[in-house]
Amino acid sequence: MRLIAGLLALVAGFASFPSAVAASQSLPWSAPATTKVVTEERGFENGDTRLSGTLHMPARRAPVAAVVVAHSASSPLRSASLYDHLKTALPALGIAVFAYDRRGSGQSGTKTAGGDFTLLADDAIAAVQSLKADPRIDPKRVGIWGLSQGGWIGPLAASRSPDIAFVIAVSAPVVTADVQMLFSSTNHLVANGHSRAEIDQMTATRKAVDDYMRGSGSREAAQKMIDAAKAQPWFKYTYMGETVRDRAVSGWRREIENDPLKNLSAVTVPTLVLYGADDAVVPVAISLDRLQAIAAQMPNMEVHSIAGADHAMAMSVDRTISLDPKHDGTERPDSEEYLALLASWLARQGLVAN
Repeated sequence: MRLIAGLLALVAGFASFPSAVAASQSLPWSAPATTKVVTEERGFENGDTRLSGTLHMPARRAPVAAVVVAHSASSPLRSASLYDHLKTALPALGIAVFAYDRRGSGQSGTKTAGGDFTLLADDAIAAVQSLKADPRIDPKRVGIWGLSQGGWIGPLAASRSPDIAFVIAVSAPVVTADVQMLFSSTNHLVANGHSRAEIDQMTATRKAVDDYMRGSGSREAAQKMIDAAKAQPWFKYTYMGETVRDRAVSGWRREIENDPLKNLSAVTVPTLVLYGADDAVVPVAISLDRLQAIAAQMPNMEVHSIAGADHAMAMSVDRTISLDPKHDGTERPDSEEYLALLASWLARQGLVAN
């Protein structure tokens, strides 16, 4: 218990720590740091695609546990601020962190997954396998942390590979992508002062596109709705393209056909699921209800809803900013409860170095 209490105290101040560390290193009176972290550029392959990332490796004599980062939709780069807290806090606990550029981004080629979650999950599996071959890393203690879309990718990867020892799913909607995006877009419009009539038009537009993707509507009707909506000031909050793609090749069709509950219920390794109670992007209440329905068959799953936290586990961001697309990719978690729960769970799983 004293170990966990110490971890909670250690992690509570990490939300803004990376910038403080960088500043202190340039000061003439700086003292040597207790935690020594080596950063290494490394690549790995999945099929014919080579992906590139950075390993943040704590200096330890014995092999350590490791976490592979699965990306949120809006933060495909390893350098995204969303992942900074992991790179700082986890090596201090003796856990390596590997963050890579999602395929089609940064130094991981130019071809995206096109909405293929299975391909993204297989990329994460390949990253885990590459770490397992490193003698400094304990091959039995390598898992995945993912937020939002990454919270879908982690469980899907664990359901497809025995190489993954644990899963941490943060702000992961346990509903299909079309249900999640309607919830998100509605809240975006409400937060930015749009009218009920505008919300109704947005809903009808999304429904027309989704009906076509599911085979119950026409492409022409969906495109007509998009054409009427794309000039509206609220259209940017829908994250929809201006052209309805053929459903035979549409990445969106593949996304909405994926049921994250099915993937999650197939996971047998220890799993931590964390939500922000004030998340305006994910229907947390519905997700919690669906998780409760499978709780009996998943004894290794632990679920928490964190008071005051938003989709990115931030407490201090105004909602009109957090729900403005121009700020996508700038999120930085600062919920102390989130950080404390994360550290405590990692310790109880035997992943923290003594």
